[in-house]
Amino acid sequence: MHRAISILAGIGAFALVSAGLAGGAYWYWNAPPRQAGETVSFEVYKGETALSVGTRLEQAGLIKSRHLWYVLLRLDERSIKAGRYRIAMPISQTDLREMLVAGAKEPLLRVTIPEGVTLKKIAHIFDAAGVCEAEKFLAAAGDPEILREYRIPGDTMEGFLYPETYLFPAEYPPSLAVKAMADTFFRRLAETGADPGSLSPEELYRKVTLASIIEREYRVDEEAKVMSGVFYNRLNIGMPLQSCATVEYVITEILGKPHPKVIYNKDTEIKNPYNTYVMPGLPPGPISAPGAIALEAAFNPESSDYLYFRLVDGATGKHYFSRTFDDHIKAGVLYVKGNQNS
Repeated sequence: MHRAISILAGIGAFALVSAGLAGGAYWYWNAPPRQAGETVSFEVYKGETALSVGTRLEQAGLIKSRHLWYVLLRLDERSIKAGRYRIAMPISQTDLREMLVAGAKEPLLRVTIPEGVTLKKIAHIFDAAGVCEAEKFLAAAGDPEILREYRIPGDTMEGFLYPETYLFPAEYPPSLAVKAMADTFFRRLAETGADPGSLSPEELYRKVTLASIIEREYRVDEEAKVMSGVFYNRLNIGMPLQSCATVEYVITEILGKPHPKVIYNKDTEIKNPYNTYVMPGLPPGPISAPGAIALEAAFNPESSDYLYFRLVDGATGKHYFSRTFDDHIKAGVLYVKGNQNS
């Protein structure tokens, strides 16, 4: 009898010790691995398994042990939700799991990229919005691996980041932001009826370069394709493009000077590969972010024998298109007279 009581007492003591050890282990592995005052961004990818998430959480130092994560998965079958999360430390593993199950995503920041802006301006827009630093964005836009992924033969993604309104989390990885914009670019380009896959990277690059110039030149939608035809006519006969937009690019983006209100003769004489007044053919690469209208115009120009165009209505942005230089000059004279008599 006494022996049986002793055995039962031993079993009870062992159970208590085991329970204590298990509780202690749970408390230890569930405790936050980081101190207060630190906020970490973490993304759960669409279609990713909960086991994969646990492994990455451990690797990121956000939980002490993926093994407890696996135990919690067996005890609670609720699924975690994809998205990017802002995790304020300290947080226990169980509380972290509740966050991912609830889908408490970090707030998204609205970033609007206007048509016709340059890569540098895009970078500063992202910086001002709090998405990522301008320098890091520019570095990502010039990352050779990303350029190879999208088959861009240039030095940067200039011209291939689509101007649109995006929603990004704060402190978003610049490389992912660049890829998101590039993916949007190729999707929007396909929507215009263009087939970029049928072109070599060099051919596509030339068309996007021309689109970036058209974007900075047209002001009336229906004139974009006419302008495109003019530029193609000039290219076909070896005539300089003579685009003021390329001169502006040289002045502001390459020389780092304020945006000019007027382009003078001395400006058109600046010796730079991007200055299409002094250099034949297209510039080395795009000069802005073209939108749908400019892209469609570059891929589907309107056929004509025009070689010139001149702004004739500053209020509406309408241009006069002409076949000869004499008509081009006369259009300029008429515009000046019209202004004087108005």
